[in-house]
Amino acid sequence: MSASSLIVLAAGGTGGHVFPAEALAEELKAQGHRIVFITDKRGFDYKGILGSLERHTIRSGTLGRGFMSKITAATDIFVGTFQARKLLRKLKPAAVVGFGGYPSFPTVYAASALGIPTIIHEQNSVLGRANRLLVKRVGAIATTFPGTRHIADEYASKTVLTGNPVRAAIRALHDIPYPELSHDGHIRILVTGGSQGASIFSQIVPAALAALPGALRSRIRIDQQCREADLEATRAAYAQINMSADLSSFFTDIPARLASTHLVIARAGASTIAELTAAGRPSILVPLPNAMDNHQYYNANALEESGGGWMMPQEGFTAAALSTRIEAFLSLPESLARAAGYARKAGRIHAARELAKLTLRVAAKESASITPASTERAA
Repeated sequence: MSASSLIVLAAGGTGGHVFPAEALAEELKAQGHRIVFITDKRGFDYKGILGSLERHTIRSGTLGRGFMSKITAATDIFVGTFQARKLLRKLKPAAVVGFGGYPSFPTVYAASALGIPTIIHEQNSVLGRANRLLVKRVGAIATTFPGTRHIADEYASKTVLTGNPVRAAIRALHDIPYPELSHDGHIRILVTGGSQGASIFSQIVPAALAALPGALRSRIRIDQQCREADLEATRAAYAQINMSADLSSFFTDIPARLASTHLVIARAGASTIAELTAAGRPSILVPLPNAMDNHQYYNANALEESGGGWMMPQEGFTAAALSTRIEAFLSLPESLARAAGYARKAGRIHAARELAKLTLRVAAKESASITPASTERAA
């Protein structure tokens, strides 16, 4: 393999798949490698580093429940695999890295059929459906959590615990101390949620803060991401309790906000947890109930077991329960500082470097294993 090789990254267009791909692209580009990104229409719209790369879209499909939807998906995947095969023959990459999502499946499958070295990266604590279909064919499986579910013991030798790569601006927060939090000082709360997750926070968080005693409520500063459709109603809810809140449908400066945040309330997506642990910020995590294979529950459970956060299942995420939890934090601020330390300890800030190292070893057709993955397995 040459010192400056072509690496193909393939990912579905959701943030959970795209963000680690972006972090790996950043790392590999810094080492002088050329990167090509293969995705779907959603992924093609991403800006940043991925937006500056040579990009290609291919057909892909999700395996739905009806007979006709399965036929349509199978057709899309067949066409996408043909497109990927043709493109890879032209590009002749040294390796292909898939980050999950159905658009990554045709590319990685085609690469393995062509004899191109392949790696899949799993962001969640449960191996995703697309990655599950590829696990037998790839040269290496990079994981974020020890004991990732649905990886059979027979694949332990090619499973490497790298962590979930995060962008450089988030990694830089690792060395920034947790903001001082006194018994009578302000507490900054950052509330984030994806398009599927933000509505419940817009309903519950203002109501929970309204239930606090006025003296405690006056200490809170809120930054909250809301769905566009919920912005005005959420703004009115905060105005009703005379609370100033910075609301937006999208924050472009999450690293700066995280740096000054004492507590995050969020869903339990893999990228969210990777950023929270890299930054060392405690969190209340509300797993998305209908996440595929309940993976957000297992993500949140892993962080809770590390001591870096608290899980609140959606059925128990009520205004009363959240208000009680926040009041306890205001009374015992040292509990937040302690959880911040555990979150930081759980962070793998060198994940992009480790995944790049694994990618280049597999590209060079060396042994995939760098650091043996945990022997802890889950069914």
